[in-house]
Amino acid sequence: MKFPAQKLKRVGEGIVVEFSNKILFGFDQAELSSSAKASLDELVTILDKYPNTDIEIQGHTDDTGTDTYNQGLSERRADAVFKYLRNKGIKKSRLTTKGFGESAPKYANTSEDGRASNRRVEFLITANEKMVKEAEKEAGQ
Repeated sequence: MKFPAQKLKRVGEGIVVEFSNKILFGFDQAELSSSAKASLDELVTILDKYPNTDIEIQGHTDDTGTDTYNQGLSERRADAVFKYLRNKGIKKSRLTTKGFGESAPKYANTSEDGRASNRRVEFLITANEKMVKEAEKEAGQ
């Protein structure tokens, strides 16, 4: 699979797709920018090709603000992406959201670049039960 993202990482049976803040969100924002929508449109095209996958939308923040505020902001970011993907025809049954707040930084929050990079959304894309069963069937032949 080719994804319109900056970073891909295989995790068990799935793939984590990370879009950077510079593409998706500004400081203290949960609204999608036009460039974010363009990137998500590319992702929709790929997800349409692989309908037997599930997508967990994971929202994150930097450590500016309170834990409680950042948790809510990360959830709003994930929800904004959820709504956008739904409006583009991705089935609700394939989508879940999870907000991590500031609890899972990937970059140091000691600089503006690090904080900006932590204001991110990641996608955990996994095979659904149907795809797993089809793969097991093919492997058994």
